[in-house]
Amino acid sequence: MQPRLNMIWLILVAGVGVLGLLYLWFTLFPGRVAPDTYIYFSAEQVESGRQYSRAIRLAYIFSIFAQAAFLVWFIFTGRAVALVRWLEQTAGGGFWTNLLLFFLALWFFLQLINLPFTLFNSYFWQHWWGFSTQTMGSWWTDYIKESAISLILSAAGVFILFGFMNRWPNAWWLAAAAFLSLWIVIQTFLWPVVVSPIFNRFTPATDPAITSMVRDLAGKAGLPVDEVLIMDASSRTTRANAYYAGLGSTKQIVLYDTLLTAYPLDEVQAVVAHEMAHWLKGHIIQGLILGILGNFILWYLMFLLLRVTIPNLMRNPVTWAMILLFFLLTSFDGSPLQNYISRHMETEADRISVMLTEDIPAAVRLEIDLAVGNLSDVAPAPFIQWFSYSHPPASTRIKTIEQAGKSL
Repeated sequence: MQPRLNMIWLILVAGVGVLGLLYLWFTLFPGRVAPDTYIYFSAEQVESGRQYSRAIRLAYIFSIFAQAAFLVWFIFTGRAVALVRWLEQTAGGGFWTNLLLFFLALWFFLQLINLPFTLFNSYFWQHWWGFSTQTMGSWWTDYIKESAISLILSAAGVFILFGFMNRWPNAWWLAAAAFLSLWIVIQTFLWPVVVSPIFNRFTPATDPAITSMVRDLAGKAGLPVDEVLIMDASSRTTRANAYYAGLGSTKQIVLYDTLLTAYPLDEVQAVVAHEMAHWLKGHIIQGLILGILGNFILWYLMFLLLRVTIPNLMRNPVTWAMILLFFLLTSFDGSPLQNYISRHMETEADRISVMLTEDIPAAVRLEIDLAVGNLSDVAPAPFIQWFSYSHPPASTRIKTIEQAGKSL
């Protein structure tokens, strides 16, 4: 019943160790700043961005190390098996009851491990730098909501997964990958209209200048964008941002209210154009297709690995802990590939947005103002940029915008 620590697990763990230590090193010692960065940003702005980002990155990497270390210790030292045996003896229930109790215990342990890092990153550090507008009570309310949603969805997923395992012993990975792929599509469709409103209030933009600008851009892009939603981000933060989400009838372009109050209209136009460019290039669909493909590959590899790692995996709750460990390790090790794809899409959207607005100065000012206002690290170490940046650094985006402008 005890899982076996084989060479493949050691390679995955070693990958996290090596990449994590490099991430830690370049977080602490990012190296010199490229001279052309100072064309757009002062030395004080560069240093402030590095200081703000440094602690967030340290909390992130130590959180990954803590989770990975706990799961490796829990699984491969026999503690997970011992917990299952204890539950069998004390709870007196059948397999499904023991599975639920094991799942709840492991979920609680991991929540406890992550809580200090989450609390530091999203509350204390944000208050330290003047970004957070939340009270401690408001923060805990959000945390409990997020945790409850995670707990319910994860618990349902565990029972469905083990149902697949017992029904199709040799093809459960295929059923699980297909189910999760379907769920990813459903989640992308429903999240903006079901989950997001639990945390924030969204209202259509009513400012005539905004609505007129959106109609003009949508006409240029040939997109059926009737409205832009404004999110009450100021209830939690002073940071400015925007995003696009949804599928089909739930597609949304969302602007933070902090963006509208602190940025001029021509820069807001650049933001809207950027989000429209994502729609125009089909980035959500591309992301879903790539995500689903990667999902099938990972489930199959995990299926092969679990077969040689844990006996009787279909009736063993410890299997769930190993699945969590596998996805934690592969997600971290695969971060460079995921972020490379994301940066490519963001660069493409930057180019298209300039063609829509034909306003290079506004797009450049937007990148500078967002970077300064949000204390972005505009001079990350190359390794950090390669490993963890889902968007290109501000100076790189400015160069992309200026090059795109030359072709107008």
